[in-house]
Amino acid sequence: MKVLVIGNGAREHALCRSLSLDPDVTALHCAPGNAGIAEVATLHAVDALDGKAVADLAVELAADLVVVGPEAPLVAGVADAVRARSIAVFGPSAEAAQLEGSKAFAKDVMAAAGVPTARSYLCTTAAEVDEALDAFGAPFVVKDDGLAAGKGVVVTEDVEAARRHALACGVAEGEQPGAGRVVIEEFLDGPEVSLFAVTDGESVVPLQPAQDFKRALDGDEGPNTGGMGAYSPLPWAEPGLVDEVLATVLQPTVDEMRRRGTPFSGLLYAGLAITSRGVRVIEFNARFGDPETQVVLARLKTPLAGLLHAAATGTLAALPPLRWSEGAAVTVVIASHGYPEAPRTGDAIEGLEEVAEQDAPDAYVLHAGTRRTEDGTVVSAGGRVLSVTGRGEDVAAARSRAYRAVARIHLDGSHHRTDIAGAL
Repeated sequence: MKVLVIGNGAREHALCRSLSLDPDVTALHCAPGNAGIAEVATLHAVDALDGKAVADLAVELAADLVVVGPEAPLVAGVADAVRARSIAVFGPSAEAAQLEGSKAFAKDVMAAAGVPTARSYLCTTAAEVDEALDAFGAPFVVKDDGLAAGKGVVVTEDVEAARRHALACGVAEGEQPGAGRVVIEEFLDGPEVSLFAVTDGESVVPLQPAQDFKRALDGDEGPNTGGMGAYSPLPWAEPGLVDEVLATVLQPTVDEMRRRGTPFSGLLYAGLAITSRGVRVIEFNARFGDPETQVVLARLKTPLAGLLHAAATGTLAALPPLRWSEGAAVTVVIASHGYPEAPRTGDAIEGLEEVAEQDAPDAYVLHAGTRRTEDGTVVSAGGRVLSVTGRGEDVAAARSRAYRAVARIHLDGSHHRTDIAGAL
């Protein structure tokens, strides 16, 4: 099978790494990729948001499967452009991707499907924002209705900070609606869980749950980020959690999308809160999450290409049950100086060879924001630069191996959390 992966982050590196280990994959390509992905796949300088260019590349490569990694290309219709050329693609249509592209749309789908979620208001003016904030009280939860690269949500005790975020999202100061919309909802107590499911629009196959850490600093302090680390499995989770979420969240959502005439195929990501009142959906994503993908795929023993191809071709029900390793995985994200507010790029990364030589296969580095200069130096090219992943017989062992590898890496001015999976 010839596979083309679209994207350039650590999620795509994790996908490419797993696909490169799959004996059924005869050729692996990625567009545009990064310095780490270049070690396992052939890179192509194609704009991931350009549906025609991606489809043309897939035809040129005679790809059997295209895997669209990030959310922005999905919302932009890249998967539709590829499907129009009769090529199997893992990823939802632009219409179906609105489950992530619009918080308001997702809330409407959940209401129709009877999926448990937080009570919420859709606001387009400052007056509506004030009314919603007053109705729920602190902690205040304000979400940009559209895509925001994992940084569109503010949870705060400060009502003025909540209001400022709403205005920054384009909500109008006056009585007439502005260009932006926000969803303001009740705060959900309890630990958060990320659960991925592969679906072909009818059958739904859940993966193993994970937990990520979104705040920039130890102790869940600092600004919200795209994610600073993750671990899987969750030793504290109830044994029936996955089955419960499949029955009450994932399958009803997929069924409702099909009923609407916009079937969802690809990866449905449910961000969940395990509250005192039961499981509640925080949000949906229409693609693999980052950094949870790094730990989930580290534990998946079933070959990845066949699973994704079955979802893309409507044959998921025929696959045998997924196989998983008995151990655990922990990922620690190394971020550049100034991330998330103003990340600095162009700094040299040292220690990658040492990790490969001394820590593999128990720990390895997945590249996110990196590029290779003309002299061969790998430098930072984004906010989240590397995902260092450790594997072990349990979470503690995986965590120890991940942090041992982190200690070998030097990136001037970088920072990482020291408490990922530490309080278990």
